[in-house]
Amino acid sequence: MKAACGTVFKYGDNVDTDVIIPARYLNSSDPKELAGHCMEDIDQEFVKKVTAGDIMVATKNFGCGSSREHAPIAIKAAGISCVIAETFARIFYRNAINIGLPIVECAKAAQEISAGDRVEVDFDTGVITNQTTGVSYQGQAFPEFMQKIIDCEGLVNYINQK
Repeated sequence: MKAACGTVFKYGDNVDTDVIIPARYLNSSDPKELAGHCMEDIDQEFVKKVTAGDIMVATKNFGCGSSREHAPIAIKAAGISCVIAETFARIFYRNAINIGLPIVECAKAAQEISAGDRVEVDFDTGVITNQTTGVSYQGQAFPEFMQKIIDCEGLVNYINQK
């Protein structure tokens, strides 16, 4: 499995799915359209500044709220290569893996990494390296079966390849 490396967009506790992709845009399932509205109610500059490979970092309970799959789809389609958080809402965690969005739980990294830092995440080992500060953190590595799902860009593609 590959690594991710990008600039950090940082958020706090309880970033819910309604903030990730506001309900007013749920009439579309087009990833590009969803990406165009990702995070707009909490960070209007996000879609203007995000570039492919960037990393999202948040503290506790990221992705809480409704069970909509649109939230991880919007994040991934916006170009985010990985989300790091202290904790994730369980349904968001599952939806992210199902659509092939890598997510890593690591409390210390989530607390210490700042917006604008350059961060690299090794998905095989779970090591998160803040290239800006030189500090590394041990996040939770993905089990092999989850790595395969993410490598296939999601559960449906993984199953279709079997």
